[in-house]
Amino acid sequence: MHVARLSLTDYRNYARAELELAPGATVFVGRNGQGKTNLVEAIGYLSTLGSHRVSGDQPLIRAGADAAIVRALLAHGDRELLVELQLNRRGANRAQLNRSQVKTRELPRYAHSVLFAPEDLAIVRGEPSVRRRMLDELLVQRTPRLAGVMADYERVLKQRNSLLKSARARGLSADRLPTLDIWDERLVELGAELIDQRVALIDELAAPLATAYRSIVDADHRPELRPLLSIDGADPDQEQSTDAAAAPHDRVEPRPDTRARFTEALRVLRPRELDRGITLVGPHRDDMVLLLNRLPAKGYASHGESWSFALALRLASAELLRRDSTTGDPVLVLDDVFAELDRLRRERLAAAIGRFEQVLVTAAVLEDVPEPLIARVVHIDAGRIVESETTDV
Repeated sequence: MHVARLSLTDYRNYARAELELAPGATVFVGRNGQGKTNLVEAIGYLSTLGSHRVSGDQPLIRAGADAAIVRALLAHGDRELLVELQLNRRGANRAQLNRSQVKTRELPRYAHSVLFAPEDLAIVRGEPSVRRRMLDELLVQRTPRLAGVMADYERVLKQRNSLLKSARARGLSADRLPTLDIWDERLVELGAELIDQRVALIDELAAPLATAYRSIVDADHRPELRPLLSIDGADPDQEQSTDAAAAPHDRVEPRPDTRARFTEALRVLRPRELDRGITLVGPHRDDMVLLLNRLPAKGYASHGESWSFALALRLASAELLRRDSTTGDPVLVLDDVFAELDRLRRERLAAAIGRFEQVLVTAAVLEDVPEPLIARVVHIDAGRIVESETTDV
């Protein structure tokens, strides 16, 4: 799959933008702050229903406008699909496929992309929520119905937390909260599915992660991923939990009966939950440990190793989407990546991604981009596409 045409209206700093694209590599070049990242951010949003730079939609709407519109013509062989998304400053967002209205959560079923940006360093060095988001975005692209499961889980979690806070304020004991058991059942039903899906995904990422990391670094640092589950006693408030999970031992297969373990964890933790007024166990409290040479990458890996690990994770994600998709390769987006890499790693990365159907690259300086990727160059200046050129290489 590739994006054949991209159209933006009142998106970020673009009043209007029309851009024809083709398979192969395209480089967006411009000084910082001109809008090149905004173009690829819009494509990424269609796939994940979120931005890699901000948590909400409001910053995506141009100042003074009531809504932003992103349109993309997706092509796969002889088939074309027009995907449209309207981000509203007030009210729910709206989506269309071939001019027919659909639910916004349907879009990731059709628009597949994998975006790597400097912010992805937080996958290795940041908080658990960043790693959870990475896994969940990939899950939704592979299995779109999980977007509904995640939304339902968040609603149940919010209701359960409200009940716990109310009980704490009123000094109620657990035996005087029969409705809590009802919320527990629903929390376990939805949460267990998310936990199992994440654990299975972590396992599937293992092989393509190792391959991608070697392709970039040309060294076997044995990158590994391990789930760190709150239903098994992991506590994200305690840093030592990560160290314990990363102790040098053979990988342990996930234990069965996720629902039973979840239910038991809720029973054991209920006094603490009533005391604190929050839900202390579930997929919203889980993490994923990243290891290099059996040591936690967070805290032990160098800047270069952390950068390579995060990039390898994105490439592994793209490989899984390519393997499972009926619409071909995902669009691979590299946002300001090459400036952070030395010459050898730039060349190795260019070789690793050259086999994807469409690769979109942003760069402040064209010289940072390896020559094999400079097939087409698009210049961006202050929210305007000022020049496009094709380079024979």
